[in-house]
Order: sequence, then structure tokens, then C-alpha cells
Amino acid sequence: MCDTWVAMSDATVAGNVMLGKNSDRPIFDCQPLVFYPREKWTTGSKVKLEYIELPQVEVTYATMGAGPYWCWGYEEGINEYSVVIGNEAVFTKMSRELAESCKAGKNPGLGLLGMDLVRLALERSTTARQAVEIMGSLIETYGQFGSAIPSRSHAEGSYDNSFIIADPHEAWILETVGKHWAARQIREGCASISNELGIRTEWDLGSPGIERYAIDKVWWPRDKKHSFDFAQAFIDDKVPRQGSCMRAMRAQQLLAEKYGQVTVPWMMRIARDHYEGTFLESPYFDAANPAFQSICMHVSPARFTWGNTASSCIAVLPKSPQELPVFWWTPGPPCNGCYVPFFIHGTKLPEIVSNAGTFGRKVVPPPKAEEDTFSPDSYWWLFRCLMDKTKGDAIKSLPNYYKSRNTIVRAQFDAVEKQIEAELSGVLEKATELRNTSGELVADILDRFTENWVSKLVVALKELLKEFD
Repeated sequence: MCDTWVAMSDATVAGNVMLGKNSDRPIFDCQPLVFYPREKWTTGSKVKLEYIELPQVEVTYATMGAGPYWCWGYEEGINEYSVVIGNEAVFTKMSRELAESCKAGKNPGLGLLGMDLVRLALERSTTARQAVEIMGSLIETYGQFGSAIPSRSHAEGSYDNSFIIADPHEAWILETVGKHWAARQIREGCASISNELGIRTEWDLGSPGIERYAIDKVWWPRDKKHSFDFAQAFIDDKVPRQGSCMRAMRAQQLLAEKYGQVTVPWMMRIARDHYEGTFLESPYFDAANPAFQSICMHVSPARFTWGNTASSCIAVLPKSPQELPVFWWTPGPPCNGCYVPFFIHGTKLPEIVSNAGTFGRKVVPPPKAEEDTFSPDSYWWLFRCLMDKTKGDAIKSLPNYYKSRNTIVRAQFDAVEKQIEAELSGVLEKATELRNTSGELVADILDRFTENWVSKLVVALKELLKEFD
């Protein structure tokens, strides 16, 4: 479960393209934020992912993103050219077929994970369209299969992927089925995706022979070739989709509500949504009713192991080459979190932000990854601990218990976010003025701004944890 949405320049107040992403993972799936600078590679270098190795390119661009503690790739990320990507799990007839083959003792062959594709594309692309083409080529060459969930087998934890890829000028929705894909361009308005295929009869780029492949697999009738529907042909109807459909529609509704007036706080409001103002309003994710999953998700660890929003980002892309992108990010469910600006044009991240828990951050095939556990040196785990103490373990008392403590959290964090936003414009203005004269000074200004606010939040987190104890 994840959600990604984008508002194009005509939909936002300031005229910036903005992308939002909530990454939903198991409750122990720590998701640090990491930064990798631009790097040159020697001929013949390889990049080792969870399951396969790929030839490395000559140069990889600077990237920053959040991904599970065991993962090489990102759930959400940005690069030095202001290309930003968020991904979703989608369940297709192909992913089911491969899973059933695996259950039968056959070896369908392991390939790429969606998170690998996000980082690979960011390291190798300068525009959203180029990212789509790179991802498409990788998908056609290596395919997708392998568990993406710690402690789950390949048959249980595999899925195909969809993505929103954006740059300062355009966005793309990319949807995949094994080694096949289709992509639709977005130049204006808003769009949202969740955990289901949504491209229907029209797309702008795609792998060759999509229709023929579906017909040969008997997933689409031959006599209806000229009315081919990508989603209808490939979607796995055995997987419930009510929740993902409602979340995608809810994000689209909230974007449309503020069309032309979308701001960073409104994008955060979408990420924190629990159907406020509707008859479905609920302060927590009800895992027993998948039709009513909210965009922001959190469950009781006493009863469930799946369903937490592990991190959330709001990427604000520059309107001109002189401006700088901003990657607002918070660990954990955003309704109980605090967004801080991070900068791809800095040189480092605060160490605590990139730390995982006791297992550490390392590239491991998910079936072999142990569950991560709390560490006070991990920014992610401090926020996770705060959420646990905010909502409690007794699901019957969740609404009132969560509401009382979350009110305390939000009063403090809302004030912090407003103060950050008030200071940010001056910091960006100063950094932009210096950009053509001293890249080192620019990076230092940005790094110190982030470090300062992360340090303040760590103090605030520990005080709240002590208070709730």
C-alpha cells in the first residue's frame, strides 16, 4: 500500500510542480533517508542489487531518497536535475502467475524491485521522460520478480510496480507488468496513483507488442484488439482493490478542491488525510476494513504487522534553472510527523536521519532480512516510537486515546513546520544568490539549515516520549 500524487505548475499557487508520496510498509520496516553524491565509475563496474547485478554507467548523478533499511533503492527520491519519483505496488496477472510458479517449486527467475528502478532512474536521468525510458529499458531487459517484504517468501512478497515521475516541466505515470510497461504523459492539472493499474486505452510510451502479449496469454480477447484496455487486461481481479481505488480518488478530490491554489501545506494535508470532513473520518487505519484505508496509515503493533506509512515526502521542483528544489520529508505516518526540508544540492545529511535500527542499513535480500528494532540513534525509530505511544496498543481505545495525544503532537509540530516555512524562503533566496559564485557556500547554508531543524526535532521528540511515558 502506497500513494503518490502530483500537482503540475498550473495547479499550484507558486507555479512549481509538486509531488507527494506516502510509503506504506510493515511496521518494523525502518526507512532512513540517504544521500549519494555524483560519482564516476571505472569501465566494467557492476552495481549489486538485492537479487541481481547490473553493469554500472560511467557517471551516476547525485540522489537523495528514502528506502527500507535492507534495500538498495528508494521508495521516493530526487536527483540533482530535479527529477523526482515515487512508486507503488500493483498486483497483476503476471505477478500472480510468477508467484504461483514459485509455489509450485519452479524458479521463475529473480529480477528488479520497484525501489531499485526508482534509484537507478534517478542516478541515470536528467529529465522525467528520460527516466521513463531508462526504467522501461531495464524492465524489458531484467524483468521484475522477488519478495520486497522482509521475512516473506518470493511467492508472498512479490508485486509489479507503478510510478509517478516528475521534473520541473512534466510528469509521467508509468505502469508495469513483468517485462512490459506503458506510460502516460501529464503536462497540466493533477494526478494520483495507488495500488492498482490505471492506464486504460491510451498511453504515450510503452514496450512493443503489449496487446499481442496479452492476447497470447488469453488475458484479452483477440476480437477486441482494437479496443485494448491495458488495466483491464493485466489487473489481478483476485486482489481486493476497494481501498487503493478510494485512496487514489481521495487524493484526486483534495487536489481538485484547491486547483490553482495548491501549496506545500495543502500537499502535507493530503498526506495526512483520514477522510476528514466525511462520514468515513477515522483517526486510524482500520485493517479489518480494507475498503476504508486512508491515505495516512497506522495500525496497532499489538494486532497487525502491516499498514504503517513508513515515510512521506513533498517535493517542490524549481520553476527555473536558478531556483533550488526542496524535498520535505518526515519519517512515519505524517499525521503524527513533522516535515523538514532536505536539499539535493547540499553535501550531506544528519547522521541520525540515515541511521536504521539494530539491524543496520545494508543491502540484503528481503527474505533474509531480520526485523529491524528500536535504536535511539535512529531518527526514523524515534518517530515510530512516538507514534506507538501516541496511539497505544489497545485498538478499542484508539480513537479517543490517539486523538488526545495526537492533539499535543500536532500543536507542537504544526508550529515547527510554520516556522520552518517562514525561514525557508530567506535561506533559499540567499543560496540562489550564491549559486553561481560558490557551490560550497550554498551547500553549507542548506546543510546547516537542515541540521539545525533536525537537531531541534530530536530534542522535541525525546521530550514528547518522556511526557507520554
